[in-house]
Amino acid sequence: MLSRKAEYKSWEITEAVLPVASSQEEAEDILIEANVATVTKFYGRYQDFMEMPAPIEKVAEYLNAHSSWFSRCAEPMKVQPLGENGYALVIGRFSAFGYDVEPKIGLELLPPDEGIYRIRTIPIPDYQPPGYDVDYRASLQLVKSDTSTSIGGVTRVEWELDLIVDLHFPKFIQRLPKSIIQSTGDRLLNQIVRQVSRRLTRKVQEDFHKSLEIPFPANSKQKR
Repeated sequence: MLSRKAEYKSWEITEAVLPVASSQEEAEDILIEANVATVTKFYGRYQDFMEMPAPIEKVAEYLNAHSSWFSRCAEPMKVQPLGENGYALVIGRFSAFGYDVEPKIGLELLPPDEGIYRIRTIPIPDYQPPGYDVDYRASLQLVKSDTSTSIGGVTRVEWELDLIVDLHFPKFIQRLPKSIIQSTGDRLLNQIVRQVSRRLTRKVQEDFHKSLEIPFPANSKQKR
């Protein structure tokens, strides 16, 4: 469930990439600079859709009742409710260049406005992100599909996501070529979005089928 102009590749970096110091003085400089962070920005725009075997009104009713399904469908991510429409999510642990990050973000699922559902980032009370900032802006729209099933019509849930992540890398990482840092971060961002979106999409579809008491096709494939 994901489309973007760039090609996706699963990958993982397990070794730290550090500059080599030629003297004790340079080694001390590296340790000092490691405590001074600079910001690198990563951006991605994504869009895709999923199909739900029901009229638009039925799908809208399900989406509006997110308190009954969001936490369950988001597993294995850890989810904590924030108010009426918000959630704090721990995405998982990711690493590159010996730099580990376990993203935790607050998301608010806004009520529909003229048929458009929007999701945006919100602050998590008493929490300061360690070394990163996330700006998450997604929109969903329900569209009647041309396809149909034995039980009736199908609704197409189309979504778009604009995601900006600012990472506060230590300066010793900034000594690496900027092109390598940028491409590595972009691919890591793509990997996270791909993994989370595919898993969440399938779980939502399964849960929706269960709510209608109809079987979810075992050979169902993600739309690309």
